[in-house]
Amino acid sequence: MARVGSKAEVRAAVAGIRATGSTVGFVPTMGALHDGHLSLVRDAKQRCDTVIVSIFVNPTQFAPGEDFERYPRRIEEDSALLQTAGADLVWTPSTDQMYAPDAQVTVEPGALAARWEGEVRPGHFVGVATVVAKLLNVVQADVACFGEKDFQQLAIVRRLALDLDMGCEIIGCPIIRDSNGLALSSRNAYLSAEERAAGLSLPAALEAAHAAVGLGERDGRRLEAIMREAVAAHAGDAMALDYAAVVDPSTLEPLERVGEVGRAIIAGRVGATRLLDNRALTSA
Repeated sequence: MARVGSKAEVRAAVAGIRATGSTVGFVPTMGALHDGHLSLVRDAKQRCDTVIVSIFVNPTQFAPGEDFERYPRRIEEDSALLQTAGADLVWTPSTDQMYAPDAQVTVEPGALAARWEGEVRPGHFVGVATVVAKLLNVVQADVACFGEKDFQQLAIVRRLALDLDMGCEIIGCPIIRDSNGLALSSRNAYLSAEERAAGLSLPAALEAAHAAVGLGERDGRRLEAIMREAVAAHAGDAMALDYAAVVDPSTLEPLERVGEVGRAIIAGRVGATRLLDNRALTSA
């Protein structure tokens, strides 16, 4: 497995791969890798001959006061994990390599970014959309794999690739959870034992909504109330909910009633750490 830093090195590597007739899969990450990231690499490896992984903690998607400075950075450990997962090339650009000092153009992600994380973290998705567009432009992959845990981000990236004619298929991969049900996240490393226990209120709320749908509940507002009640029962004041909602998985707009498809989304803060989770709801 090779490791490069510059865009020119990535483009040269991709040109060499293309010259052999091989396909390219791409997994963009911010590092601090866990089994969720590695599942994306394995998925990409099943779809493509060669897999490129980027590790870049993107400053433009963090607001002032968020955890950019303390976000875990462990390139050597991450590189070892990626080698075991089957990655072929790791791209670790610096901020200076990614952004010119006089850069002016950003990507406006549109209506999909207006609600939920977009309301809680103003400007976040402009940073995400801009860096994803830049990464996809450099790698020119056949497919790129993203985790469903960041469900709103996945929807925005799919729309970005479509609207900007990226020519790259965006693959959404299932959420990977630890043994007690907490969705894996690099930020889980911040959690104390008590905070981790409170974090379990999120998957518990999603399960409560799913169970209610199974018993015939279809009303979106009632399902949201069920999720909030479950969080309160499991975590009390330890979890400060930002939102709990039932949405259309394509538009991310709230659903009055769950039909054939729906998505329960939930996010909140426990201690100094924000957690988010989601799951499909279906009346079938």
